[in-house]
Amino acid sequence: MNTHDPSQNSAEHDGESAAQQGLTPATQLPAPATQLPVPPAKRLAGKVAIVTGAGCVGPGWGNGRAIAFRFAQEGAKVFAVDRSLASMEETQAKIHAIEGDISPYECDITNTDAVIAMVQACKEKYGAVDILVNNVGGPLPGGAEALSETDWDQQIDLNLKTVFMVSKQVIPVMAAQGGGCIVNIASTSGIRWTGAPQIGYAAAKAGVIQYGRVAAVELAKKGIRVNAVVPGQLYTPLVDKVLARTQSGNDTAQLLKRRQKRIPLPFMGDGLDTANATLFLASDEARFITGTELVVDGGMSARCD
Repeated sequence: MNTHDPSQNSAEHDGESAAQQGLTPATQLPAPATQLPVPPAKRLAGKVAIVTGAGCVGPGWGNGRAIAFRFAQEGAKVFAVDRSLASMEETQAKIHAIEGDISPYECDITNTDAVIAMVQACKEKYGAVDILVNNVGGPLPGGAEALSETDWDQQIDLNLKTVFMVSKQVIPVMAAQGGGCIVNIASTSGIRWTGAPQIGYAAAKAGVIQYGRVAAVELAKKGIRVNAVVPGQLYTPLVDKVLARTQSGNDTAQLLKRRQKRIPLPFMGDGLDTANATLFLASDEARFITGTELVVDGGMSARCD
């Protein structure tokens, strides 16, 4: 897999500069160096973290890759899970470059037996599961009339049922250890209209948020915290590889301009912003935080238009 320097990020496509595409500085990313604490504080030292969806559809900072990287940077032992080992090659390379601890594991987490085997493999490798990040998911276009029943079922299974199934297997492990932390990656699609009819995805992500609230109350007595990170319209490899095709006829520049208009802050975030929020909720700094959400959207969900 090709390497990618996010400081030279995807404001350029097909040899055109950002200015030639009509992009303003507001649609370009801040340098990652401004987002990472230097040096890392080792807030997760000795912790074992399962991160699902730790691969990425292309080079750069997808949410799962960034979460795995930041966790490793902060001292966690990362059990990185994805349905494709190839998609985790860059994740693994980035973590090895900082001498972090990562164990990639190939798993289709829509399959219950595969999930059971995955959690057991993590226990055998590291002896514990302290943190679970449920990050698997992805949207399909289609509104209340247009979305097929098959696609509706796929969206619920991929985006919501996976959270339930992986958590169900991890909760007894955490309870036996005396506690743990679950962070579910939701989406602003679960709390507001975000510009495209993707009703299955929106319903599933709303379910992820409410799942976390209910589970947090139930599991508090076991010492398990449950929270959600709610990313907004970030610039991740998914934009280039998937959303530009499904939402703007492969016109990435046009899609970025539309998305940026919804964001009050004068720049677009990336997967590292999701990762930093997830890191906080997984750390002991958030020990008294459970049953809530941290929205990472540059102020988009606070707008009424």
